[in-house]
Amino acid sequence: MVIGFVGAGNMAAAMARGWVGEFERMLFSDSGSGRAARLAEEVGGEALDSNRELAAAADLVVLAVKPAKLDEVAAELGEAQAVVSLLGATPLERVAEALPEAAAFRVMPNVAVEVRRGVLCFAAADGVGGELRDQVKGKLELLGHLVELPDAQFDAATAVMGCAPAYFALAVEAIADAGADAGLDGELSRRLVIETAAGTAELLQRLHPADLRKAVASPGGSTEAGLDALDSHGARGAFTAAVKASLARMEA
Repeated sequence: MVIGFVGAGNMAAAMARGWVGEFERMLFSDSGSGRAARLAEEVGGEALDSNRELAAAADLVVLAVKPAKLDEVAAELGEAQAVVSLLGATPLERVAEALPEAAAFRVMPNVAVEVRRGVLCFAAADGVGGELRDQVKGKLELLGHLVELPDAQFDAATAVMGCAPAYFALAVEAIADAGADAGLDGELSRRLVIETAAGTAELLQRLHPADLRKAVASPGGSTEAGLDALDSHGARGAFTAAVKASLARMEA
């Protein structure tokens, strides 16, 4: 299978890196930024001069442009056989209308697809099924945990799984910086927090978050003191507000 990326931004790049070695050819195009050529060189792909050329050569096109560019780019993708849309806050029906000759899919991944540990929400347009659907799902499943969702739930899911890596990164950064302020080497402090986060993620596959908190926080201990401080500073409310703000921006 030949895959083509229309757009070479951060998410397209993360998917391309995760898919290295999984396609016969990887093709890239952009609007003139030069990012397509740089990404193609990095992953062993090919940068093409136009979206039309890419659509004619690819079995599957990943549409990774700004949502406002959909109609403009769709006019150049007339020969596309199948399209996976990464367009945020853009219903699958809208993509299918813009590309009526192509089998349309919608995917919302997060950045961990780069290391094949991503979460990907997936939907297929009405009437799209069979072998092609299975092939597309199979390729996406290489990049992490795939969840099929109704198209109407994509924005809510994006606010949780798409944006959350940045929130987790902020928490890691803050805790590591506090460790450095307490006298640890900065790089060591970051490594301690990162490894702790990785192990905690594994535990959370088996334990409810509330149960894990209770297991770590002995009554009257240092962890309980830290949790009390987080509560007094509104940590839970801050994360809830972050999800709501992300969702509101998508719905605007």
